[in-house]
Amino acid sequence: MQFLEQRRDQALALFRIVVGLLFVMHGVQKVMKGTPLLSWPGGPMSLIELIGGTLILIGLWTRWAALISSGAMAYAYFVVHQPKALLPLANGGELAAIYSWAFLLLAFTGAGAWSIDALRNKSSKKSLANV
Repeated sequence: MQFLEQRRDQALALFRIVVGLLFVMHGVQKVMKGTPLLSWPGGPMSLIELIGGTLILIGLWTRWAALISSGAMAYAYFVVHQPKALLPLANGGELAAIYSWAFLLLAFTGAGAWSIDALRNKSSKKSLANV
């Protein structure tokens, strides 16, 4: 188990990168379908998926982007999917529910390794150490 624990930040980074990339691709799909950016809720949701997904993918302001994305996916689940049926398998909301929980996890854990946030934290710690 020590082997896995030693690679926790890298595993978290891979999780963040994959989920962020899939979220961006979901937003691109909506835009390519012709979803008007001024239509509610598809337009703002497309922007959240594109911008939030990109920020999560590169690991910049990850906690904020993940928190906003989690809320957007929870909104999508409860407003769009849940009125159709109670359970995600019956209402087609599995993806929204999974994204919501995955982004909530990232909001609590942060970006992990291989992120701009990690680079920013290292540089701020170095600058504080030089003062």
